[in-house]
This record gives sequence, structure tokens and C-alpha cells, in this order.
Amino acid sequence: MSRWRPPAEHSTALITRDGFERLKAELDDLWRVRRPEIVRALSAAAAEGDRSENAEYIYRKKQLGELDRRVRYLSKRVPALKVVEAPPGDRDAIFFGAIVDLDDVETGESLRYRLVGPDEADPSRGDISIDSPVARALLKKREDDEVEVQLPAGPRRVAIVGVRYGS
Repeated sequence: MSRWRPPAEHSTALITRDGFERLKAELDDLWRVRRPEIVRALSAAAAEGDRSENAEYIYRKKQLGELDRRVRYLSKRVPALKVVEAPPGDRDAIFFGAIVDLDDVETGESLRYRLVGPDEADPSRGDISIDSPVARALLKKREDDEVEVQLPAGPRRVAIVGVRYGS
């Protein structure tokens, strides 16, 4: 098995201020706290002798590689991100940072999404990536528009009930 990985898809380099601060804090924590802990544990495991059969050494080596990969990614990604602070000029249309309230036309189910950067997307909180199919379908639409969006359960027709910006 080789180490080569196919290049990741290019994602939008936009992020909210909160998301940017979280990424910077994660990078700082990985580099200043977690990495030294793992290196100490790796050194202790290496001192135990035969490394080829030392499960602790093999585990720590793998853990260090994963951590270094994340640090490398964040070190390149954080400087490339553009923090979006202000709402767009047209606050009635859906753009980055919008909080969108939707109603499923068929079932009447209410949905709420916030369009954020791909590095801070968290569907459990309702934060979806601006690059997601749902967000792409909603971009530039306005309140009272009906849109067909691709959800994990399949295509659904939704009505846009509200669009707002802010926290």
C-alpha cells in the first residue's frame, strides 16, 4: 500500500470568524499540546526495545503521522482562508453566512440550515458547507421561492420561509 492519496477536491476558501478561530485554536492545540504528548509517549515506547513487535510504538508512530498530516493541512489551509465578516449587500437573497428556514412542500417538515465554509460544516448543528448540493441549490434564491434540493433521503421540494444573517 502506498502513501499516495488522490488530491482533494478544491473547496471554497470562505469561513466565518468563529470557524476561523476554531481552526486556529485546533492547530495551536495540535502543535503545542497534543504533538509533544505523543512524541513523549513514542520515545518511551521506543525505549522499551524491539520496535517490530512493540504495539505501543507502532500505535504512537501511526498516531503521530495522522496528527502531522492534520497539522500540515491546517498550516496550509488557515492562511488561505478568507474570513467573511459582513453580510452581503442584498440581505434578502441567500449567500454565504445565511440562516435559511425551509418547509418541505410535501410533508410540511421544517428545516433550518446555515451556509458556512467547508472547513466548519457540522450538519448536527445545521451548518452545511457552501459547496454542498443543498447550498448550491439555495444560492441566490429568496424568501417564498420553491426549490428542489438533493437531500440524503432523495430529492425534495422545499419552500424558503425565511432568510436572515447573523448568529
